[in-house]
Amino acid sequence: MKITSIEPIVVSIPFTHDGPTTGFAGQTWSKLEYLLVKVGTDAGLTGWGESFGYGCIPGTRAILQQQVAPLAVGRYADDIAGLMGELKKTLHVFGRSGPVQYALSGLDIALWDLAGKRAGLPLHQLLGGSRRERVNAYASKLRLSEPRHVADACEKAARRGFRGIKLHEVTVEAVAAARDAVGPEVALMLDTNCPWSPAEAAHYAEQLLAHRLAWLEEPIWPPDDVDNLATLRRRFPIPLATGENAANAWAFRALAAAPELDILQPSITKVGGISEFLEVGALCGLHGRELVPHSPYFGPGYLATLQMAAVFPAMPWFEYLSVTLERALFGDIGSVDADGSIAIPNAPGLGADPDLETLQRYRVA
Repeated sequence: MKITSIEPIVVSIPFTHDGPTTGFAGQTWSKLEYLLVKVGTDAGLTGWGESFGYGCIPGTRAILQQQVAPLAVGRYADDIAGLMGELKKTLHVFGRSGPVQYALSGLDIALWDLAGKRAGLPLHQLLGGSRRERVNAYASKLRLSEPRHVADACEKAARRGFRGIKLHEVTVEAVAAARDAVGPEVALMLDTNCPWSPAEAAHYAEQLLAHRLAWLEEPIWPPDDVDNLATLRRRFPIPLATGENAANAWAFRALAAAPELDILQPSITKVGGISEFLEVGALCGLHGRELVPHSPYFGPGYLATLQMAAVFPAMPWFEYLSVTLERALFGDIGSVDADGSIAIPNAPGLGADPDLETLQRYRVA
């Protein structure tokens, strides 16, 4: 089965959420933009992948079109290890992270989708995964800043059935408001997105102790400062989470080897796709780290991460970006149930293809 085409597709879907307009990376969001990767084959099968999107989509899309596609079209789609290994070596001079790695991630996910479809098996069965049928989701909230908005959003998430809520805040007041709103039974996580020096992180960690965080995520800049993260964890008994910005499986070796880092968070659309995610999952098992992926997306990367929850049945949580899309790419597949859990799709490959009518409606490139 040979690859006949690689087509990057950009979709932009309006959304609403519980709070004022916000965003990340210097942008204000009213729509979520995703970069899908459609791979055609001479066997008539189509594979779907996703490259990390948002503000870096133009660069990643150009790499897919101008560098990845010319190298991959005409190659065997079922030789995933051989093809991806060759592409990584060929393109490494342009970076082993960022848009190059995001582009390769999207292709890798699509190739695994094809492998599952060709075998007639959902990906988790193809990979020898468990019979796990569901995974608990936590509500990953956008940054709201004002404590009153944080409290209101968290209260609504708890009423919806979520037993875990993650904030993207940088003030103790916002965290305190969230804890007061949801009480002691809901797990509360805090992702600060790497804002603080080691001294600042220690200052805030001491104040955060009272709010019983399930984990503190990426509190120090830069995010790969393992030594200072380890020092912070030794001083304060708050579990530390990191890894969404780790570029590939090799970069996770230092994180997994640090006993002070409790939770590792590979992002399947960033880290190199399913192939490198599997390596990170194995590292977590070898070193006794908890595997809780970064997954704030709703395209094929979302379904791929759900499949990994069955491949790694000890995965305790699934990150669900707590927004309401105007229209979902997969309909009800992957939706959160009343108990805060998500069913793992059982159809071949990733478990579903994007709805073509929805794709056409929201496609922008």
